[in-house]
Amino acid sequence: MRAARLIKMVLLLQSRPSMTAAELARELEVSERTVTRDAQALSEAGVPVYADRGRAGGYRLVGGYRTRLTGLARSEAEALFLSGVPGALREMGLQDAASAARLKVAAALLPSLRDAPDSAAQRFHLDAPAWFREPRTPGLLPVTAEAVWADRRITAAYRRGESTVERELEPYGLVLKAGVWYLCARVPEGGAFRTYRMDRFAAVEIHEQRFARDPDFDLPAHWAAEAERFARSILRAEAVVRLSPAGARGLARVVDPLSAREALAGAGEPDGDGWVTVTLPVESEEVAHDQLTALGPEAEVLAPRGLRERFARDAARLAALYGT
Repeated sequence: MRAARLIKMVLLLQSRPSMTAAELARELEVSERTVTRDAQALSEAGVPVYADRGRAGGYRLVGGYRTRLTGLARSEAEALFLSGVPGALREMGLQDAASAARLKVAAALLPSLRDAPDSAAQRFHLDAPAWFREPRTPGLLPVTAEAVWADRRITAAYRRGESTVERELEPYGLVLKAGVWYLCARVPEGGAFRTYRMDRFAAVEIHEQRFARDPDFDLPAHWAAEAERFARSILRAEAVVRLSPAGARGLARVVDPLSAREALAGAGEPDGDGWVTVTLPVESEEVAHDQLTALGPEAEVLAPRGLRERFARDAARLAALYGT
C-alpha cells in the first residue's frame, strides 16, 4: 500500500512544477505528516525530492528527474478509455485505476502539454442520467464489473416479478442507459444472449472458471439491436393522426423516435394546409394521450375512436376554462 502511494507521489510531482504538503495530502488521502515521512523515504531511496520552506514552499523534483514507472497496467489502460465517464468509473469501482492511469499519462507528457488533461476536462463532460431522476447505483455493480473485466462466469439471482430465479451467466458487457445499468450476458446452455437490469439482481457469485468470449460479439451493435427490439415490443397499438408542419417536426420529441420515423416515412402527401396524416405505432391509448397532448393544436387524432374522444373531452374542458 505504501509503495503504491510513494509511486503516486513521484508521479504527482513529476506532472507539476511543485506541490504543497497540503495538496499532496489531499491527493494521496493521507495526513501532511505522512507526506513529510514519504518525502524523506523517497529521498533516502535516491529520488531527488526537494522541500522548499516558507509560506510559498512545497515539494518538487530536482534536476528534471523523471521516473520510468509510467507503464500502464492492464486495469489502468482499460479504465483510461472510460475516464470521460467519471460517475460510471466510480460506480464500477474503477476510479483508483483511472486516477493512476491519468497520472502516468500526465507524467509521460512534455512540460508544454501538461495542461492537456485539465484542458480536455473543461471542454467535455458526460452527464449520463436522465433529467428529473435521482440515479441509484446497484449494490452488485462493482462485483459484476469485476467479473466482466476478468471474463469469469457468475451465478446471479434475478428478481422477476414476485419470484427470484437463478441463472449461470457469462457476463459480456455493461451498458449505462439514461442512468440505469444493464448487463449483457450469454447463457451457457444454448448460447443465447440476454440483457438484464442490474438493479434487479439480488445476488451475484463469481466463479473461478473463465469463459471464452465469442470473437464476433459486438457490444454496441448488440445493445442497439436490443434497444430497437424492446421499443418494437412495447408498441402494440396504432393511432391515426393529422399533423401540422410544426407537429410533424415535433413528433420525435414527444414519442419514441423509432415510432416517429416509421410514421413519418409512411405519411401521405400534405393537404392544402400542409398537414399530413400518419399511422403512429403507440404503446397504448393512455400513453399516446399523454404523449400527443404535448403537441397541442398541432395534432388531431382521427383514430381510434376512444383516443379521439379523450382529446375531444380535453378540448371541451379547455374551452370552458379559457372561453369568453
